[in-house]
Order: sequence, then C-alpha cells, then structure tokens
Amino acid sequence: MLMGEFHHNIDEKNRLVIPSKFRNELGEVFIVTRGLDGCLFVYSKEEWTKITEKLKTLPFTQANARKFTRFLLSGAIEAELDKSGRVGITSHLISYAGITKECVIIGANDRLEIWSKDSWDKFMNDNDEEFASIAENLFTTGDYNAL
Repeated sequence: MLMGEFHHNIDEKNRLVIPSKFRNELGEVFIVTRGLDGCLFVYSKEEWTKITEKLKTLPFTQANARKFTRFLLSGAIEAELDKSGRVGITSHLISYAGITKECVIIGANDRLEIWSKDSWDKFMNDNDEEFASIAENLFTTGDYNAL
C-alpha cells in the first residue's frame, strides 16, 4: 500500500524526485498519467495492467467510456527513475496538473498522486470540514471501532 505525503520541487528540466519509500513499490518502469481532481496519477506496471484490463471491458458504444479511456490513456507515459531517483515528467502533464515548482507527492493506496502544492493546499482547505462526514457515509458497517 502506498501512503504518506512528501514535498519536493520539480527542477528546470521537469524532473521530480520520487521519495525512496515509493521506489521499490513502483518498480523500474511505471506509468504517469493525468489523474482526477487536477493531479497526476502514478501506477506500477502491475496496477496499470489492472486498470487497462478494466478499461477493455467498458462498452466502446458508451460515450462516457470512450471519454474516460481517452482522458486516461492519451496522457499516459512510461517512465523510469534516473540514478538520482528522479522521474522526468512531460510538459503536457506538468501543464495539466498546474505544476510550477513545489509539488506534493502522496501515496493513495494503489497509486501515487502528484499535485502542485497550491492545488493540494486548496483541496485540503476546501474539503477539510467534509472529511468526517465523508468517512461517516463511506464506513456504514456499524463497527465504529474499525475507524
């Protein structure tokens, strides 16, 4: 499971250090693509294969299936770390995520998310008061000790 929050800067050559904690779980080659909510998603090859297999089951006759498939796959790149643990990110992905310099890399279970610091701060501030209510609605098992 990928978890944690790390703050790094992207350099002038669009390279970003991936925290060492995540490197083994990502593997030598991994996928970076457009994510939801204005961030980038980073998947290991294994997790990416699961997603693409699921996308193949979606009916191409449905407009939303075509739209989402285009959105996710058209932005995807295969990436690998250099000797310093950095990944090069393409300019179209950087532009999509609004990254200028400061980034936040978070572990989100099966993937990493790369956010511009400003977008991450806005997301956290805009949703801070909702997290308790969201948790209450998502975890309706009645086992309050599970949280």
